[in-house]
Amino acid sequence: MELPTPEREKIAELARSILEKLVSLMGVVATVVPQPPSSEQQPEGETAPISFNILGEDLGILIGRRGWTLSCLQYIVRLIVGHQTEAWVPIMIDVEGYKQRRYESLQALAWRIAEQVKTRRVPFTLEPMSAYERRIIHLALADHPDVTTQSIGEGETRKVVVLLREKLV
Repeated sequence: MELPTPEREKIAELARSILEKLVSLMGVVATVVPQPPSSEQQPEGETAPISFNILGEDLGILIGRRGWTLSCLQYIVRLIVGHQTEAWVPIMIDVEGYKQRRYESLQALAWRIAEQVKTRRVPFTLEPMSAYERRIIHLALADHPDVTTQSIGEGETRKVVVLLREKLV
């Protein structure tokens, strides 16, 4: 369900204020910039997220190893906003375009692995990834004619396996 624009704008301003406060409390000097929603990462029928990009110097601390700190920051902002507004709105936070670059590199990786699996005819298991990153791999290869994907494992060790699609004869 899409929120009316005035309500969405109020929630976006609240989210921005919370994010700025958290970043400040972390001792990081940065600017929070609202972003237009990215259509290429948005599946049809889903609510477009309220998006922010954090800009500044030396922001690696906000990204963390494999983007885990950034994911946690996004989760905390979503929780606070959800609690204060009693509405669930998807919120997407990026740092210096990290998520966009990661999205593009994961798509490229998915296609390279798909070609490798197609050529060698042997399944390939990727490193453990977050749910968001696994989803990127699954969506990148969803319409691939020769391979399919599946997730295996539990919790933080969950990973994607790319394998040959079984042809129906």
